[in-house]
This record gives sequence, structure tokens and C-alpha cells, in this order.
Amino acid sequence: MRDLKRRNAKLPAYKLLDSLNVTCFTPMVERLLKVDGRRVRQKVPFMQDLLFVNDTRCRLDGIVEKTSTLQYRYVIGARQTPMTVRNADMERFIRAVMSTEFPQYFSPDEVTTAMRNRKIRIIGGALDGYEGTLVTTRGSKVKRLLVEIPMLLAAAVEVSPEYIQVL
Repeated sequence: MRDLKRRNAKLPAYKLLDSLNVTCFTPMVERLLKVDGRRVRQKVPFMQDLLFVNDTRCRLDGIVEKTSTLQYRYVIGARQTPMTVRNADMERFIRAVMSTEFPQYFSPDEVTTAMRNRKIRIIGGALDGYEGTLVTTRGSKVKRLLVEIPMLLAAAVEVSPEYIQVL
């Protein structure tokens, strides 16, 4: 779904949906913001208008009608077809992102072929059984697994080198 409210809104859509007991997820990152002249670290959405919502269409239609700044995100080229993500893909993505303190998010155009060159599998740990690609950054000793929601979003999460099996 899309949230059309401004970044500094008092009640963004993810908080509104949470108060209505609707299961939703938005990728969050920590940023330094100025609040009352002081620099404060706060968690803010990675993409302001991106929300993943898990509920029935009937219930969401009622919420969308009442809230003018909340919209469905539609598939490009398909007339009035809301974008959906498979539950298994979404749960896998959320579990991976929650397993690390500082995930790095990428939009689909930021993921290059160089990032996808080494296939790995995780054996043991919190991400046991995950398969993906290894993202390495020059000068960094941290190994990261790239977890993707196809054509929508990717996240690189930290993985201990002892759990990595190269395929």
C-alpha cells in the first residue's frame, strides 16, 4: 500500500493501521533528526510511501475509504490490480530483517549484477536454510546476505561467516 502523508506527520499510516489491529510492516532505518534544536536518533521508514499490509480486502477497503492519504499500490500495466506479495516471501523477508540490528535496504534498480555473483546458503543460526547472494563491501569485514522481494525491495542482513556455505 501507499502512504501519502508527509514525513513529519503525527500519525503515519503504519501507526494508524497498528492502532486498528491490522498487521503491517514497513522497513525502518535509523536517521539523525533535529527535534527542538537537538539531534535525535529516530527510526523512520526507508521509503515513506511503502507499506506491507496483511488483511482481508473487505476490511482494507473500508479503511482506505475513510483515510484519504492511504491507497493501494497497483501493478503497472494491469488495470486496477493491487500489488500483492506471497505470504512466504514476505515472512521470509521480515524474519531476515528482524534478525539483524542494522539492515541495509536497496530498491530494485540499486541491486547490481555484481551484488548477485556469489550464491550462498546459511547453515545454522537465526537464518538457517536461507539461500541468496553474498554482498561484500570493500574494506568491510562484515558479510551480508541479500534477501529480496522480487521487483520491489531488497535488504542486506549481517551473517556470521561461520554459517555461510558457498554454493
